[in-house]
Amino acid sequence: MTATATAQRAYNFSAGPAVLPVPVLEEVRDELVCLPGARCSLLEMSHRDKTFVDILHDAENTLRSLMNISDDYAVLFLQGGAALQFSMIPANLLRDSGKSAAYIQTGTWGKKAIAEAKKEGSVDVVYDASASNFNHVPRAQDYSVADDAAYLYFCNNETIQGVQFPSEPECPADVPLICDASSDFMHRAIDINKYGLIYACAQKNAGPAGVTVVVIRRDLLERGSDSLPGYLNYKNHADADSEWNTPPTFSIWVLGKVAKWLQNDIGGLEAMEKINREKAAMLYNAIDQSGGFYTGHAKPDCRSLMNATFTLPNDDLQSAFLAEAAAQDLVSLKGHRSVGGIRASIYNAMPVQGVQTLANFMTDFATKNA
Repeated sequence: MTATATAQRAYNFSAGPAVLPVPVLEEVRDELVCLPGARCSLLEMSHRDKTFVDILHDAENTLRSLMNISDDYAVLFLQGGAALQFSMIPANLLRDSGKSAAYIQTGTWGKKAIAEAKKEGSVDVVYDASASNFNHVPRAQDYSVADDAAYLYFCNNETIQGVQFPSEPECPADVPLICDASSDFMHRAIDINKYGLIYACAQKNAGPAGVTVVVIRRDLLERGSDSLPGYLNYKNHADADSEWNTPPTFSIWVLGKVAKWLQNDIGGLEAMEKINREKAAMLYNAIDQSGGFYTGHAKPDCRSLMNATFTLPNDDLQSAFLAEAAAQDLVSLKGHRSVGGIRASIYNAMPVQGVQTLANFMTDFATKNA
């Protein structure tokens, strides 16, 4: 990337689509007009072309290596985002099962998932944090899941409220654990074998908008009925190597590059988690040391490493905060209307320097306006 273009880049705290690693953007720029060896742009290439099929397989293999995903799981590249998964999951795993699906509701995205699941069958909301405006996640003793539940569903990180599960929720051994990891996919190492299905729309933490990664245990592929609309059946996509229809070629290409950046430049997911914890600590320390000027939305034991949410004493100060921050190239910080205040999304690709700059600004602003 040219020095001029780099100099024009602000620190972008958008919740999604969100910041991407500059080295990945530079690779994309250099290869976009003509993919090396292909004599055309990736944007112009057939999804059946061997060059793209190799790109797809390379993205999958990089994810498998990075996340230690065995062949017991299929890795699918789909479209439709989390919104489609809200319906696709119960359509495959709940419809006509005679069972009830268990859902943990800890924020806006879990709430939306529940509304769609109810269209497919019986839903048991085993925990609901709405009374506190979703400022926490439950402890294991706060809910129970039936041993014969179709599955247990949770959203690991709620971007709007800024709450995150510090570890996987307790789940009976024979009940598949289903996770919406859209906003914290690949932010740390996980034991994939704990999950029946984990998915992420890429545009928050893993790539550009357009592709949704679904990692599904292969035995669950058999649950989908042949009567489902073709696109809604996971097995169709697994059998067709994610090419049941034209896949989102550009987004898969970039996601593969992001995964390689994590693997090669960062040093893997354990290293990424260490950096993420360092970044989050900067912002939460600024909140906690402000003498009450900033009020965090999430309870301290379930604060998100990806989305720090907090409020100021009044709307006038909030407006001034946003304006002064933008003047210092700290942008996209306004919180969601349901929570208000400020939301700083500090995904994998947000540089440590960007978070440190924001934390310093927060401290200075509080000192001047307290």
